[in-house]
Amino acid sequence: MNHTRPDKTLHLLILVTPYFNLGATAGFIDPFRAANYLEGRGLYDWTLVSGSGGACTASNGMRVETVALNDLPEHRFDIVIVSSSWTPEQHRSSRLHAQLWQWAHSGSTLGALDTGAFILARAGLLKDRRATVHYEHIDAFGETFPEIEVSEDLFVFDGNRITCAGGSASVDFALNILRGTHGDATANAAARYLFHQSLRPPGSTQNAGASEPAGSVTPTALRRAIAAMEANLETPILIAEIARAARVSHRQLNRLFEGHVGKTPSIYYRDIRLDRARGLVTQTDMALAQVALASGFASPVHFSRAYKDRFGLPPRQDRVEGRVPFEFRAWPMHRKGG
Repeated sequence: MNHTRPDKTLHLLILVTPYFNLGATAGFIDPFRAANYLEGRGLYDWTLVSGSGGACTASNGMRVETVALNDLPEHRFDIVIVSSSWTPEQHRSSRLHAQLWQWAHSGSTLGALDTGAFILARAGLLKDRRATVHYEHIDAFGETFPEIEVSEDLFVFDGNRITCAGGSASVDFALNILRGTHGDATANAAARYLFHQSLRPPGSTQNAGASEPAGSVTPTALRRAIAAMEANLETPILIAEIARAARVSHRQLNRLFEGHVGKTPSIYYRDIRLDRARGLVTQTDMALAQVALASGFASPVHFSRAYKDRFGLPPRQDRVEGRVPFEFRAWPMHRKGG
């Protein structure tokens, strides 16, 4: 994105919803704070706003002070970012949608962190656009908004619509915005100041690839096998076919999964299908029979039994209890040991 205005302050608005991700939101703001400090002038300013104003509780229990949406001054914002986390579908209103459209018509770039894209999409502001959300919510986002091209990138710049999966990627997201508005030197200086040693560019995927965060390396054959499973969640294929896709024998595939994952290939395959199902159960209003089919279970009875075995409660009950905000539930929620 490019809003180059080197001699003028760029105005940012960050709209947070209850139980937003504080780390992602603060990570987004901090590069702009660093740039202001290093340049010795106000390149950016920002306002935090929420629907009702006052103290807004984040998903970690911490609270930030916000301005009420209705109390915002008449002011043009260059960039408006919606920061949401759990249950974004609960944070929508005609008032908010109208205000988002007003900002869009005034020329603001509209963006989102974590699940904020659900709110922009529900307002009709991402139609025929590319967008991303946190990987936990990608399946639900794609099912709910088929008119949007869902990306698994860390962040997406699609003209005046920008979205980010959240987490530490929010820092890269902000630094790329900073780079577009004030150039490489300012972005590099802010990144160094924050000890952000490598700036991930647009196109960086949420999938970390071969190297795990702790430094271990996933064998290529195992990554091929998992990719084959993930590409066939709705219509499961035989483990023998997965072994062929991984270019190993069935026995070697079993050893790889037992050694690196701690599960057999068939159990791992079933579990990732159930994990996908859980996202659809708790984050969409899809009929449970459709969720079962979308997750590769032809029998609703078998699906319900497998779901309860993995998560400790049946899908119908999880649809209600799974929408409880993070701080009020155990995590992994209801999941049985092993």
